[in-house]
Amino acid sequence: MPLFHFIGHDKPDGLAVRMAARPEHLAYAQPHTRAGGALLGADGNPIGSVIILEADSLEAAQALIDNDPYTKAGVFETTELHPWRLALGGIVGYTA
Repeated sequence: MPLFHFIGHDKPDGLAVRMAARPEHLAYAQPHTRAGGALLGADGNPIGSVIILEADSLEAAQALIDNDPYTKAGVFETTELHPWRLALGGIVGYTA
């Protein structure tokens, strides 16, 4: 199944919204996420997200992002989603 790279940059002063949506986001994202985590600011607090996800198509990946609790809560100011290919290292549970 193809991989996709998502990056979302949080809205300014969006930490409280992010933290409120975090438990639901983690539960939602788990099944299709192969790697992911928060982008951190200089103070160590989250300022965005990076996710490598598996989906049947770019449209299916976009639908997963659109329905993510972070997206629905309005956490992100900007987002990007691109097809992605693993070239170095490995991802547990993924084989090319």
